[in-house]
Amino acid sequence: MIYLDNAATSWPKPEEVYLEVDRVLRNCGNPGRGGHRMSLEAGRVIFEARQEIASLFNVKDPMRIVFTSNTTEALNIALKGALKEGDHVITSSMEHNSVARPLNRLKEEGVEVTIVKGNEEGKIDPDDIKKAVKRNTKMIAITHASNVTGTIMPIEEIGNIAREMNLIFLVDAAQTAGILPIDVERYNISLLAFPGHKGLYGPQGTGGLYVREGIELITLKEGGTGSRSELTSQPDLMPDKFESGTLNTPGIAGLKEGVKFVKRIGINSIREHELKLTKLMLEGLRKIKKVKVYGPQDLKDRVGVISITIENRDVGEASYILDREFDIAARAGLHCAPLAHSTIGTLKTGTLRFGIGYFNTEEEVIKAIEAIKAIAQD
Repeated sequence: MIYLDNAATSWPKPEEVYLEVDRVLRNCGNPGRGGHRMSLEAGRVIFEARQEIASLFNVKDPMRIVFTSNTTEALNIALKGALKEGDHVITSSMEHNSVARPLNRLKEEGVEVTIVKGNEEGKIDPDDIKKAVKRNTKMIAITHASNVTGTIMPIEEIGNIAREMNLIFLVDAAQTAGILPIDVERYNISLLAFPGHKGLYGPQGTGGLYVREGIELITLKEGGTGSRSELTSQPDLMPDKFESGTLNTPGIAGLKEGVKFVKRIGINSIREHELKLTKLMLEGLRKIKKVKVYGPQDLKDRVGVISITIENRDVGEASYILDREFDIAARAGLHCAPLAHSTIGTLKTGTLRFGIGYFNTEEEVIKAIEAIKAIAQD
């Protein structure tokens, strides 16, 4: 199969990811829950993973990296942990439901939410963010890149606004971790939510949250941490405060190797390869008469996420044909991002989305273009 659904989860994984998951499953115990060597080895693996991720994002203290089951959990910890009744948060119309739904819940609890609207390419103007700041504004919560249009948001400029206004800056890196350079110091990021299973090439069920020192969050869950066990209250030390229960050690071990792979190849090389394929696909799709392509015209303003519609074709049907007749995996629908689809005018129809990854080839992209051409002309 030609796999073009990397925006949902990356596939395949580097071989070392598969090998490390298997090794840890066979040889490791529960991290932090014993003094025997299997438990200690698990703890070593977890700590090494924190170190690898911290260095990738320019995080000075690896203990500020909290492991979660996915980006959604990380975003819930960040949003529900930081915001309370009377607070105001600014977000965008290009957000995934993993931001929109927690904020909708927080609105019911007295949190005020302002949604800054993107343009037809999904771009957000930092000036509109600045204009939305009020006396009670506490946070700016923005996706780094749209999972619908691939639009890259100006997070450095928005981070500067957050610094100037002394606001918490939460970035959703679901589509950019391992794909674009992310420097939490340069971009003034207070909270960074990231997936393990997409651009970092770890297994599903992995993700994390960077919490800047000085940012206080209420816990989303409490329980056993393997530390300060004499207390019935949650320990305040990082990252234990947010990591109650047994961690997904095999998954985190695989994530560790995925991050090492990204570093070895280099984010700039990964970006260059994905941009080359994205350019090829965009040029091919734009030549097909009945196909409409969404997102930025300028290649440098997008990641390898491409959404299209086909005149007189249901996107779900097109996805089915791609799968059954052409052995191509793509995703049709609203992609858990109704705000983004409202912004670009596709809420009623949805789009057919292609997610390009490092392991894709020019030959695969050309075959996908030919398949869409055949479906559009049928």
